[in-house]
Amino acid sequence: MAKKVQKYDNSSISMLKGEERVRKRPAVIFGSDDLEGCKHAVFEILSNAIDEAREGHGDTVIVTRYEDHSVEVEDFGRGCPVDFNEKEQRYNWELVFCEMYAGGKYGENGENYEYSLGLNGLGSCATQYASRFFDATVRRDGYKYTLHFERGRNIGGLKKEPADRKKTGSVFHWQPDDEVFTDIKIPVEYYRDVLKRQAVVNPGIRFKFRNQVGKSFETEEYLYENGIREYLEEIVGDDAFTMPVFWEAERRGRDAANRPEMKLKITASFCFSKKLSKTEYYHNSSWLEYGGSPDKAVRSAFTAAFDKFLKDNNKYTKNESKVTVQDVLDSLVIITNCFSTIGCFENQTKKSVNSKFTQDAMTAFFKEQLMVWFLENRQEAERAAEQILVNKRARESAEKTKSSVKKKLSGTVDIANRVQKFVDCRSKDTDLRELYIVEGDSALGSVKMSRDAEFQGIMPIRGKILNCLKADYNRIFASPIITDLMKVLGCGVEIQGKKMKELSSFDLDNLRWSKVIICTDADYDGFQIRTLVLTMLYRLCPTLIQEGYVYIAESPLFEITCKDKTWFAYNEAEKTEILRKLDGKKVKIQRSKGLGENDPEMMWMTTMNPDTRRLIKVMPEDAQRTAWYFDVLLGDELAQRKDFIAENGAKYLELADIS
Repeated sequence: MAKKVQKYDNSSISMLKGEERVRKRPAVIFGSDDLEGCKHAVFEILSNAIDEAREGHGDTVIVTRYEDHSVEVEDFGRGCPVDFNEKEQRYNWELVFCEMYAGGKYGENGENYEYSLGLNGLGSCATQYASRFFDATVRRDGYKYTLHFERGRNIGGLKKEPADRKKTGSVFHWQPDDEVFTDIKIPVEYYRDVLKRQAVVNPGIRFKFRNQVGKSFETEEYLYENGIREYLEEIVGDDAFTMPVFWEAERRGRDAANRPEMKLKITASFCFSKKLSKTEYYHNSSWLEYGGSPDKAVRSAFTAAFDKFLKDNNKYTKNESKVTVQDVLDSLVIITNCFSTIGCFENQTKKSVNSKFTQDAMTAFFKEQLMVWFLENRQEAERAAEQILVNKRARESAEKTKSSVKKKLSGTVDIANRVQKFVDCRSKDTDLRELYIVEGDSALGSVKMSRDAEFQGIMPIRGKILNCLKADYNRIFASPIITDLMKVLGCGVEIQGKKMKELSSFDLDNLRWSKVIICTDADYDGFQIRTLVLTMLYRLCPTLIQEGYVYIAESPLFEITCKDKTWFAYNEAEKTEILRKLDGKKVKIQRSKGLGENDPEMMWMTTMNPDTRRLIKVMPEDAQRTAWYFDVLLGDELAQRKDFIAENGAKYLELADIS
């Protein structure tokens, strides 16, 4: 069937008009037509209220979230002009709420707003157009003005009535339209996050949040009198090892020779921490989620300055590589808050700044200030530089370990990549395959003779393995027993810690077994080995435990024979119960030998046969408890171990060898 030819001539060109400019293409203005776009529509109205307060007109902004998903923003500024505009020969409410690129922030000299978040004249109109309803109440010049819109169109015109001249400000109440956005259910967390951030970067302005729950409102307030300085101290708490620093400056310049001059106000607060790493950037009150120019400036200035400090003070060893950006950021906590008289956001969503002048000015300023800080705060500079150097060397060590471990754990377990003494099973069906982890060669021989070779594999661990609870990864992966076992498991390892996180290559889908069974002797040496293996799995691949793949094979303690029948008891209570039932009969009681001495028939019946064996599934809480006991008894905290022994030692006196 021939494709239908579409008509395309002069009449094919059309233009979106009025509210259609937003309602049919919301993503153009708000970045998307989903919940993120809906959030941005809220921020557009909020930003106008913030601009008023920052210019000194009111000190409070109130935001209300209603249960019907409508939103209200109230400020106590001068009130949005909505009456007749002689210059434009139109009502201002038409310009503000019904025209794109109209507003009071286009003045050449910034006579209304010096530093403004909303500079494009799009927000109020765009949000109104994207709403199911939009109500505006304005108090100014001794009058109260009200407007009502439905789906972008005004209903009833402007209503004007006398009011108290002392009360000024604007109240906007609207409901995002679910015909415009795919989701309008903005969560409470969004409002809390946004209002807290705005309080941080607008010191002295109080933000009140009201959340409707039933017929009442839950209320929260956010106020930072000292802005980013106070916020930095809140974030870091007692974890800083240098005193918080606050810098501020103003610069003038242009992005290009043919661009107008802008004024840039820079504020920054930072410190260094061994526990925290954080960078936050704001421009004209907007959180720069994607960074841009300020992020590039911080990275460039701090890395260059500390590299020079380390060189000048002979901190590098011979032929040592210089520090990188990441080495600095690993211990740096910095908040920057800048304002410019000319908007330099990458787009209307205001999540990134792209300004050559801003980047160059901030870079130069930070370099200058760091040089002064190095001179005036020598001890703190030394501490910061030493920690950056530690970060660098830890990173390099981790990279070497990463390369080594990847090499050790790579490849499949086959003829070309054999694991010493590992005995595989015939089946390739992962849902059937079982891996028995046993201790030593004798246990290997006994289990091998009694197993079902179709689905049961065996991995001997050749005695006691390393205590992995506190050992560093370099030492852990230097053990061939551990790396061989990880290779046999096939799922990789889960590495904790920011320096080693990239090493983690764990993938549960690559696990080659349906069950991982720890099978050791039922004596104290066997229990210890069992604990060591369990601790290793808990440290290197805890997901196996969390998802229920790890088991312990119970071995009988006693073999009780009466005539030609044999019973197995797994503990003293079971032995007592068996003997009670055989009361009066001649019995032979034998304590079970080690796994290596058991005959194949007994091993199959008690340990290997899925129908008769006893397996204990290791639960996450079991592994955690085991790790805790192991840490107490074998860890570094001597005082904790003494307290534990003093409290619990009497329970184990009969087991102690004190002869």
